[in-house]
Amino acid sequence: MSLLKTQELSVYYGDLQALTHIQIEVEERELTTIVGANASGKSTLINTISGILRQRSGTITFENQRIEHLAPHHRVDIGIIQIPEGRLLFPDMSVEENLEMGAYSPKARKEKKKNLERVYAILPRLKERRLQRAGSLSGGEQQMCAIGRSLMAMPKLLMLDEPSLGLAPIVVQEMFETIRMIQKEGTTILLIEQNVQFALEMAHRGFVLENGRITLKGTGAELLQNDHLKKAYLGI
Repeated sequence: MSLLKTQELSVYYGDLQALTHIQIEVEERELTTIVGANASGKSTLINTISGILRQRSGTITFENQRIEHLAPHHRVDIGIIQIPEGRLLFPDMSVEENLEMGAYSPKARKEKKKNLERVYAILPRLKERRLQRAGSLSGGEQQMCAIGRSLMAMPKLLMLDEPSLGLAPIVVQEMFETIRMIQKEGTTILLIEQNVQFALEMAHRGFVLENGRITLKGTGAELLQNDHLKKAYLGI
């Protein structure tokens, strides 16, 4: 069953069209990825889904309800949570204080203690660092803190924007294993990722975004075998 669907979604920056007639579906409890080159429109798409940007035309449906009229904080209330590129932690606050900031909605505040225990169980390194300033963490630890903060919000749909950016390969592998575990526990994932190989190997299905348009779609395995994708993004 589709948790999220966009239809004929078009987005502009002034007179410049960034997305053209985007149609994607994100199935419940699956990991869906969107891959593409820099400036192809990937971040624009998830910023529009989260309400940071507004579409010029088209619709966004979440749990069979139209949501394009909702403000960003109301989209958080219904379970759409975004981890932005660059993590955007509060560097002078402790790890635990950053995590608690994720419990923004009334529902999440009620479950804060239980969710904090869950985050520490999934990401035990954060428990070890819970009193440490977030700004003093390594890049990989900061990304894990951002993931933990998002889980505190009790997401139905978790959107991650380039989570591997700037991280060492061994840290990237650990992070992707964590994302996969979160999905297997029941959270629907929409992943924007520069590491095309990793992203498609993990994904149930994927979309290729080029110059603001969806040019390919299929299962992760199907896309990895696509000749155009292999040549353009994998150097094969």
